[in-house]
Amino acid sequence: MEIKTLRYFLAVAREENMTRAAQLLHVTQPTLSKQLKALEDELGKKLFTRHSFSIRLTDEGILLRNRAEDLISMADKIEQEFVSLDDITGGELYLGLAESYQIKYLARVIKEFKTRYPNLHYHITSGDTEQIADKLDKGLLDFLVLAEYPDSRKYEYIEFPESDKWGLVIPEDDPLAKKKTIRAKDLVGLPLFCSEQAWNNEIKEWAGASFPEMKLEGSFRLSYNGSIFAKEGLGYLLTFNHLIDTSEGSGLVFRPLTPTAETKLYIAWNRYQTFTPIAERFLEQLQQSFSDKASDLS
Repeated sequence: MEIKTLRYFLAVAREENMTRAAQLLHVTQPTLSKQLKALEDELGKKLFTRHSFSIRLTDEGILLRNRAEDLISMADKIEQEFVSLDDITGGELYLGLAESYQIKYLARVIKEFKTRYPNLHYHITSGDTEQIADKLDKGLLDFLVLAEYPDSRKYEYIEFPESDKWGLVIPEDDPLAKKKTIRAKDLVGLPLFCSEQAWNNEIKEWAGASFPEMKLEGSFRLSYNGSIFAKEGLGYLLTFNHLIDTSEGSGLVFRPLTPTAETKLYIAWNRYQTFTPIAERFLEQLQQSFSDKASDLS
């Protein structure tokens, strides 16, 4: 199975049309059809169902698309790493980010780093820990920002300078908005929004005996989407402070949880990872910057 053939396959899967895919790939349609037929023969599975004007993936085709996307990303990353070995002014960085206002510290390091290495290009993947940790484990990312303690058997890591504080995002005209802080008993029986990961970890630990009586109305990987549902009166969003606009006129307010619930943020990398020169230099600057910031805050 060749990388070129997988690129052909992904183009057809994306376009759902053989003619358009052939045009984008700058190959003839018969050549493309021949390559895909050879791929199906090699795998012993039918990857597409062909209709009059479109092509649809079979279940086997969907499985191959998911695997092929990772393989192509890995191949591209390897090529870029070797190209960047001789580039002393830049290179490629791949980062996976959890949601947090503390990402500002990382952004500041990147901004400063780009003044030293103007040809730096960085690629950001966002999501919860489950989504992005898998990409780090596969070698598709250089660094991972996560909102849970890293597995020290797999990763080395740096702690961000501050902690993220949990609270509830509430419509400003809701009776709960009159409270200065939110206790677990205030949330019993209410429709709540939260990431599934946090619900089963931080929120469960914070709520204690009240947790079985609390109701997860819907889970959101992105807090912004959850805030829209909260604003429309469908429920209440449990999230970090500073992620959602709760300023005057936003229609929402943020109330911290009590007792205080905090989550530390970490940037991690594979323990046995071999860095490109630019990633190694970036890590050095990151360590220095975070150390200086922690000293300022202490």
